[in-house]
Amino acid sequence: MLELDHLAVSAATLDEGVAVVEEALGVSLAGGGAHPLMGTHNRLLGLGDVYLEVISINPAAPAPDHPRWFDLDRFCGAPRLSNWICRTDYLSAAIAASPDGVGAPVALARADLKWQMAVPKDGILPFDNAYPALIQWEGSAHPAARLEDVGCRLRGLEVIHPDAIALKAALAGQFDDPRVLFSIGNAVVYRAEIDTPHGVRVLE
Repeated sequence: MLELDHLAVSAATLDEGVAVVEEALGVSLAGGGAHPLMGTHNRLLGLGDVYLEVISINPAAPAPDHPRWFDLDRFCGAPRLSNWICRTDYLSAAIAASPDGVGAPVALARADLKWQMAVPKDGILPFDNAYPALIQWEGSAHPAARLEDVGCRLRGLEVIHPDAIALKAALAGQFDDPRVLFSIGNAVVYRAEIDTPHGVRVLE
């Protein structure tokens, strides 16, 4: 089974992404780190059992010789929710049960956090990047448990896609979270409702 792990907000620069999220939610993000293998860096926000990351290309890091995850090589425009990530205890089995193109396992680490993630060869996940990225954490360490509780919780995530019915069907038997809703729309859009100390805020 897959479980919702975290949401990703992509941005042209990390500072820009952090500013947009902090303004939208009215809270401050915590520190994150760098991913040398992907040439990216992030900042984080705890949402209870899940978390939010703002991620961008790290201009101080050498460009990798392969496409970056989350289709960041082609990212442009304002910061926005761009991906959702699901965890599994059996990454190989989850990849086998997913549509072609979900990616191959890549081992990553940051300090004592260790994980494997399915990364597509072209950086683009199935269903126009709307299929969840798959992650398997190694050991018990997990970012959500370490982040300061600033009173934010994920109320719901709407995944909008022109073929939302097929997307939902591709996850049947693997994923079941009442917070996640699949809707038909003209383009891939994510809409998250988040409980904050200032009331319900929407992040897109």
